[in-house]
Amino acid sequence: MTNGMSWKHTFQSYLDKRLLWVFMLGCSSGFPWVLIGSNMSGWLKDAGLTRAAIGYFGSVFAVYAINFLWAPLVDRVKLPLLGKALGQRRSWILLCQSLVLLCTLKIAGLDPTQNLMLTSMFALLIAIASATQDIAIDAFRIDTFSKAESHKMPQGSAMAVVGWWTGYSLPGYLAFINADSIGWNGVYYGMAAIVALLMVFTLLVGEPQTNRDELQHQAEERHSKVVRSKVAAWFTVTIIEPFWDFFKRNGVKTALTLLLFVFLFKIGEAFLGRMSIIFYKEVGFSNEQIGYYSKLIGWGATVFFTLVGSMFNVKFGIVRGLMIGGIAMAGSNLMFAWIAAVGPNEDLFLATILVDNFTTAFSTVAFVSFLTVLTGQAFSATQYALLASLGNFGRTTLASFSGELADVLNSWPIFFILTSVMVIPSLLMLYSLRNHFRNILNK
Repeated sequence: MTNGMSWKHTFQSYLDKRLLWVFMLGCSSGFPWVLIGSNMSGWLKDAGLTRAAIGYFGSVFAVYAINFLWAPLVDRVKLPLLGKALGQRRSWILLCQSLVLLCTLKIAGLDPTQNLMLTSMFALLIAIASATQDIAIDAFRIDTFSKAESHKMPQGSAMAVVGWWTGYSLPGYLAFINADSIGWNGVYYGMAAIVALLMVFTLLVGEPQTNRDELQHQAEERHSKVVRSKVAAWFTVTIIEPFWDFFKRNGVKTALTLLLFVFLFKIGEAFLGRMSIIFYKEVGFSNEQIGYYSKLIGWGATVFFTLVGSMFNVKFGIVRGLMIGGIAMAGSNLMFAWIAAVGPNEDLFLATILVDNFTTAFSTVAFVSFLTVLTGQAFSATQYALLASLGNFGRTTLASFSGELADVLNSWPIFFILTSVMVIPSLLMLYSLRNHFRNILNK
């Protein structure tokens, strides 16, 4: 459905300080992924570990696929001291950032070849803190823009994505261009300084104002009439009500279909992403080339294309954005197969990075906007975490087997063609349910 806003007003609507807040917290959300993702993959590859071992190390990301299990606590538990000083969302974010900082400093003092288990433990703790932080950051974004400001959802999603990629790509660029000169341990001490900067960002943003507490209190009163206990009502509202509310609003059949679509949409991208650094190195690109093209150029392309994608979604609707982004995402994976056939050609590498970042940014804005629309006000943290964790399941748990798949196929071109095919089932599902999706988005 096309929005009536002119392109001028669409552009001007981005001049909202709340979007800056979402961007700043988006940086905090993306940064841990470079700590335990591409940086760690580069370090382990330089240390001589196998593709399969590196792929399995990435299983720490499985935490992101199950964070909905403790998301109700982020919605309901008020942290002592911090909660009163910063508010519900920011207090949880700052607590998690403190844990990430501590673990980053610990990893910086280790040699992963000698202490792989200990390194994995600290990486797991970073993943847990980061996954918990994501619950609060996503809820902060959803709470910031009410359902009445539906045109702000793609913009908020875009700034969150731009922030995520800024927090992921710029530190990744700095890491790879300095890894050969100062070593990976030195890189991680530098990463710790970035965590401290992100904590300052958290103190600068403003806590969103919502009627969440009132809605949760109403739910508690309803539950207490049934269970006849305030304590039991608190637990049932915290644990059961967010999921019950989601299925009640969407209907069981539709809710299950939505969850399946969310699960399938990003699987191909996840397999490709987990093996991309390994692929670049095996093809013959240097750390500096990877840092420059994959991180720095990739970041610039992502920022630009994310903003373009959000404007498209504001004007023409999220469903169209999902369909176009999904098709383009499937096609862009084939360019990696082209690099595998040609070898370390810098021009082709640049073209592939640009195309891949365009399709990823475009589809991600639509995807995040879509998930946001499906959440309710009272339990935004829990419901978004449920949806996002399903989307993350492919990026995390299943993608841990990407190294094994690459070894079994023993052909990078076939591997990337297969990641392209993985996108098709979700596109077919989206097309078959397009009218129903539009009804949800227009409610």
